[in-house]
Amino acid sequence: MMNLGHVQSQLVSCLYKNYIRNLVSKKRRRMLVAGYDLDMTYITDRVLAMSFPAESMRAVYRNPMWQVKSVLEMRHPGHYKVYNLCIEQAYDASHFDGRVERYPFDDNHVPTISMVKAFCEDVHSWILSDPKNIAVVHCMAGKGRTGLMVSCYLVYTGMSAEKALQVYAEKRTTNNEGVSIASQRRYVEYWEKVLSLSKRVNISTSPILDLPKPCSRELQHIRLYDTTNIDQIFVVVSVLQNIPGQRYCPPAEVSKNCCRRIGKENERLNKPRYYYSFVEGDEEGKKDVAAEPRLVVQMDTESSIIYEKTCLGYYFEKPVQVTGDVRIIFYEKLIGGRLFYVCFNTAFITGSLLQFSMRDLDKVGKRGHSICGPSFCLELFFGPSNCNSFLPPSDGNVLVDE
Repeated sequence: MMNLGHVQSQLVSCLYKNYIRNLVSKKRRRMLVAGYDLDMTYITDRVLAMSFPAESMRAVYRNPMWQVKSVLEMRHPGHYKVYNLCIEQAYDASHFDGRVERYPFDDNHVPTISMVKAFCEDVHSWILSDPKNIAVVHCMAGKGRTGLMVSCYLVYTGMSAEKALQVYAEKRTTNNEGVSIASQRRYVEYWEKVLSLSKRVNISTSPILDLPKPCSRELQHIRLYDTTNIDQIFVVVSVLQNIPGQRYCPPAEVSKNCCRRIGKENERLNKPRYYYSFVEGDEEGKKDVAAEPRLVVQMDTESSIIYEKTCLGYYFEKPVQVTGDVRIIFYEKLIGGRLFYVCFNTAFITGSLLQFSMRDLDKVGKRGHSICGPSFCLELFFGPSNCNSFLPPSDGNVLVDE
């Protein structure tokens, strides 16, 4: 009979091997300080990214808490503040003399735009309060969520979203693959749009920010264009719910349905519908000139030409109202079998048709790839916008029946 000590030894060995394998696959940069080999990296001289500071058994495959504290006290005594982005685990703030703030959101997902604002303002206030102060940011692995929020802070200080993501990737990883989840990168770009309309006296002051006003949209139709090897896909629509008194915004399910094959045999009898969208971009040959958003008209006839490709879709008899930060997850089975998902914010929708290609989706696994044809596109059809935001005029966000 195997004794308990041997079992524990084997477990520790297995956990450590998995940890090393994970580090190699993620290719995160490590730092050797005073004999401690830690998973942490300076993104700038004032911002440090790392993985979770763990205790007990977790310390075998994460940064040991006592080593993290020793290094921070050695390098920045009394001048560091730790930001924990994990919803799944916390720790006693006394480990870091009470200088700990939590901005929790789900792993592999996105925070609310308001949380990004609060985080950036908190970090900036701390850093500006003393020239020796640094911010230490971590999630569990110290990559995706950490990269999203650190990149947003870099944008807050004046970088472009593209540059911020690039800096984080170069500093934090050895293969320049920092924030890899499409929706997390999308939210850094959202934040850049918010900052583009802010006012700042100089770099040493915080910008005056106006977040986009809450914008409700009616989701009328979901279509998955060009699918293969599958006849139905279950779809769950959720919105991040603000709960008074807490920072974490859990997803609240607003709809659960099944997208089935659409074609001539079940073609809808509605008249053609025209979807108007604003598309930003410079005119060819005039890259130095700021181009106004241009109006693009797309027609959705539901005619047989569409079904040259296999499409799965679902029409909501009663449109689903979504506001703010939205998460849509697609499953092969009613329970489990997630194929992929996508997150977005309704204030940044500039038309009645929102499209996502394969590269715009999150966590597309082997099965997810196998059911998507070469022209695959996720299409979300919305009703007219009845709200004003800082984006193009809402009077263009209309759909018209002919």
